[in-house]
Parts: sequence; C-alpha cells; structure tokens
Amino acid sequence: MPHPFTPLASVPVDVRTARVHEEGWQSWSPSGAYALGDKPYRPTNDNWATVCYRPGHTVPDDTFQGEGLLALDPGDGSPVRLWAAADPTREVPSIRLVVRDGTAEVSANGPVKEWTGADIQSTLADWASGLGLEAPRTAPTVWCSWYEYFTAVTEDDIHENLRAMDILDLPIDVVQIDDGYQKALGDWLTLSGRFRSRAGIADAIRARGRRAGIWTAPFLVDPASELAAEHPDWLVRSSDGAPLHAGRNWGHDLYVLDTTHPDAAAYLTEVFTTLRSEGYDYFKVDFLYAGALEGVRHTSVDALTAYRSGIELIRAAIGPDAYLLGCGAPMLASIGLFDAMRVSPDTAPHRRPEADDYSQPGQDPAEFTGVGRQWQHGRLWINDPDCLMARPAVETRERWAAHVEATGGLMASSDRLLSLDEWGVATTRRLLGGGAR
Repeated sequence: MPHPFTPLASVPVDVRTARVHEEGWQSWSPSGAYALGDKPYRPTNDNWATVCYRPGHTVPDDTFQGEGLLALDPGDGSPVRLWAAADPTREVPSIRLVVRDGTAEVSANGPVKEWTGADIQSTLADWASGLGLEAPRTAPTVWCSWYEYFTAVTEDDIHENLRAMDILDLPIDVVQIDDGYQKALGDWLTLSGRFRSRAGIADAIRARGRRAGIWTAPFLVDPASELAAEHPDWLVRSSDGAPLHAGRNWGHDLYVLDTTHPDAAAYLTEVFTTLRSEGYDYFKVDFLYAGALEGVRHTSVDALTAYRSGIELIRAAIGPDAYLLGCGAPMLASIGLFDAMRVSPDTAPHRRPEADDYSQPGQDPAEFTGVGRQWQHGRLWINDPDCLMARPAVETRERWAAHVEATGGLMASSDRLLSLDEWGVATTRRLLGGGAR
C-alpha cells in the first residue's frame, strides 16, 4: 500500500500564469503542463485506470499529481521547482500539488529531491541529464504493420510492403511485424493461421537488405492460451489466490506472467532467444505496465524489482546489439533499460480519443503527452512519438507528420505503402531519411 503523504513545500503562485507539469505513470498516461484552472486528464473508466494509468493511486479532485516527477512554474518570475523521485528505479512516489489562497501546497508519499530551473522542460531535462546515463544509440528507421493491418496482418501483407519499399525507394532499416502473427498472448512461438514461418519471413526481410523486427507483449497472458492452461502456476496472483487481473483488451481479460518463477523466466528466455536466432534483432515489447502491477509472485519481491528483472531477462536473451523499444511501460522504473521508449498513448487515424480519455488512441492525446515528454529524448532514451501515418484516409495527416518530425525521435511508417499518394510517399521518404537524432 502507498505510504501517507507528507508535506514538502508551500510555494506562492500567480494563479493566472502558473503552470504545473504532471508526469504520468506509464507510456500511455497523460503527461504535460496545465494552467492552475485546467482540469487534468484522468481515467474515464475503471479498465483504463488499470491498463493506462497507475492502479491504486487515485487522485482527489482539484489536485495535480505526478508519478515520480512534478514541476511547478509559479508564474511570478521565481524559479521553476521540480520534485523528483530520489531513486526512481527503486521507488516512484506520487507527488501532489493543491492550490489554496494563492499558495501551492506540495506533498509526496515517498522520498523525493528538489531541483530548480528556468522553465519546466529545461528543468526536467537537467534532472534527466543529472542521472548520468550513457547517450542512447541512434534509432533505425522502421516500417510497422500495426496501423494499417492491426491484428489481421498476414505474411503476404509483409511481402507486399517489402516489395513496395524497393519500388518507392524508401529508406527503411527495419521491417517490424506487429501483433497478429502469434496464436495468443503468451503463446509467442505458436503462429496464427495467417503466418507460415516466422524464420522464413525474417529471412525474406534480411534478403532485401533490411532488418527484421517483431512485437511482443511479454508480460501478458491470454486466459485462453495454452500457457495459461498448462502452467497456471506461472501467473501472478491476487491476494485471494486468483490470477491477477491486468484489465481487458482484445475483447478478453488479461493475466500476468510471473517472471520471478524460474520456469516462467526460462520460458521467456526461450521465446526471445528463439526469435533472436531466427534473425530478429529489433524488439518492440509492449503492454509492459503488467509486469509492474502489485500482486503475489513466486519470489517475494516488490513489483518494480520484478518488472526490472523481467526486462533485464529479455535484454540478456536478445543480446546487447539488438534494439529494444519499450511501450506501455512504467516510465521512471524503466530508466536505463531501453534503447527507445514510447512516450505517449497510441496515435490513430482520427484526432480525438474515445470518451475524451487522453490515455486512449488519438492524435490529440499523442501530441499532448509527446510534447510534454520531449525532455526525455536523448537523455533517458530515444523518444518514440508513435508511427507516421501518411495515407490519404488519415485525418489531419499533415499536422500529425509535423508532430512526428518535430520530436526528432524514432521514425516509423505504418501505412500500406502502395496506398500512399504523392504527398504520402514524399513525406515518408523525407521523415525516414532524416532518421532519429
């Protein structure tokens, strides 16, 4: 259970011009700066509260709350104040701010340190630089199957787009197969009926001078999977002994793989060593929030320790040269583990998210949080703003392309390439030609 909140500071503010930056828990959690009169983005249903926010850390009304980071620009010309987790890879306290009678009252439920600076983004950037991480490797350019084909992708779709890359002369380094090649979440080495050979498609990608990439959600388990049926002891449990519920997606409940169980850990190692041996060297690991959920595990460790050890297991299996992209990941708990990180919720062919929940797919929420986390780029990892979609059917495609380009982060296309018009081809070629800085 979270610790009680204790006071940190009382800061006079100009209520007309002050701004507060909330850092969300994971990739999809809204993050950014608000005026004091703004209503911060919050979950609009219980399922999204589990899947996209920080479960068990609800926020009172009229309260700002950052998970491990909260910054205040008092708006009166005095320095920006930043409160940051003292050791974010071990403990990520919630930090709250409430304004009463022109004074911001700041409190936290764990150890934090304070920084000051000239503006919110530069102060956050200085904090990140002060962690002393190695500069991240430059990201390859990517084509991803998701935003055109979603879970219906087939092996023939991959072949078609491979040919199109050559025809259109697109500077794509990695061809990344997304969700849909596998039979079920958890059964990563069993193919769906739409793919004939994982190794074969990797060979075909590499034969065209490109690198093979693949998607997994390594900590999620479908209750209908063979893994869940044959190895129920590999699942994280609730306090009542039932499998821990990690929310719903894809139309069904989600369970969590317990990577502290030796046999489950060995299985996950087998999955990633197999994929690596088949020629995949770019790995997008998604829905990582599940690995950091509180629950009863085989080994009695805290959730963040279990999460980090699970990612370290994956890194050991794929080797130091493979490229590792995180998504749906608890942000501060992931420091030092990834080459690149999704820093926003999913984009979409449309602007507005479902139910106006800013953790849900849409260009508006992806831009809001992507801009709010720009300070992370090049300091914690290469930022992934999510994929470029440049086909004519995409709403406000010009604005979305401009956002992706402005981040300077990971550049990935996610269109059926033969559906692109002249603008789409030129924009895709230009953005991918620039790559990630």
